[in-house]
Amino acid sequence: MRTATTVEASGGDRWRETADFVVEAEKLGLDVCWVAEAWGSDGPSALGFYAARTERMLLGSGILQVGTRTPVAVAQTAITLSNLSEGRFLLGLGASGPQVIEGLHGVPFARPLARMRETVEIIRRVLDGGKISYSGKEFQIPRPGGDAVPMRLSTRAHHEIPIYLATLSPGMLRLTGEIADGWLGTSFVPEGAAEAYFAHLDEGIAHSGRSRSDVDVCQGAEVAFAPDEDAVRAMVAGRRKELAFSLGGMGSSSTNYYNQAYSRQGWAEVAAEVRARWQAGDRDGAVALVTDEMVLGTTLIGTEQMVRERLRVWRDAGVDTVRLYPAGETLDARLFTLAHAIDLVREIGSFS
Repeated sequence: MRTATTVEASGGDRWRETADFVVEAEKLGLDVCWVAEAWGSDGPSALGFYAARTERMLLGSGILQVGTRTPVAVAQTAITLSNLSEGRFLLGLGASGPQVIEGLHGVPFARPLARMRETVEIIRRVLDGGKISYSGKEFQIPRPGGDAVPMRLSTRAHHEIPIYLATLSPGMLRLTGEIADGWLGTSFVPEGAAEAYFAHLDEGIAHSGRSRSDVDVCQGAEVAFAPDEDAVRAMVAGRRKELAFSLGGMGSSSTNYYNQAYSRQGWAEVAAEVRARWQAGDRDGAVALVTDEMVLGTTLIGTEQMVRERLRVWRDAGVDTVRLYPAGETLDARLFTLAHAIDLVREIGSFS
């Protein structure tokens, strides 16, 4: 398995610390650093900065939100970052959700599946270097009814730009298997992944005439090491509120993809009740419903041996790249955790 992490550029004093983390992570041998773009800082600005400070590590947008930029603007950004980094850029795209897309950006969230497919099709046409002419249900280039004619960019991509999709729903997973070079997943429980995720992903892969090896399966989870089982229980207790927020507070009142993902992996009743209590204002009640099993099922938290065994399960389930979110209160602590986790991934990879 390859190793990766995700960072989000932050304001205040954390800008420098995040950049230092990226630089030191490369020195540790990390393979990929994804840069998030949620409702804080934008991703491309940070990616350009990190590209200037690193030499070997791949850098990816994790993710650019489809709908907040035109497909051609996304392609321009991807080409620029790829050329600046000398071919080290991975383009990660995601639909996000109605709260961010409509509530923050003020653009429609409707038909995300069609928008994602057409966005990728247009990006690939731009990367091919020809004049851009496209007529779809979501996008028409040039815009009809005017005097504009098809154009091509004045710049070219000097390197291949793999496209990754961050998806959770069955339809989006099928699309990922059909058209993407990689899958950025989350809320991943390897024991339930065959039915909840891979069945849909593989359906898309088969439709495109490809094999699983053509799609990089990149899954992420927090990693934290505890000296003993008592410390593990304390760590898990501290994560219940975070998971309750994901199940109850993420997304809009009608759409929560994280809740749906947990529901498909065996926790439908609990996930529904957590959401109901969270939205009713009973945050403590929602947190109390989250079980240790739910936290441990989707994280890499435990003693060294527990994390080692969990990584083997991830590997055997079909994960190609493990995205590590290292725990720690300080930069040095996070780097120490990351280094330890990278060593374990290398260890189990050598015996695969």
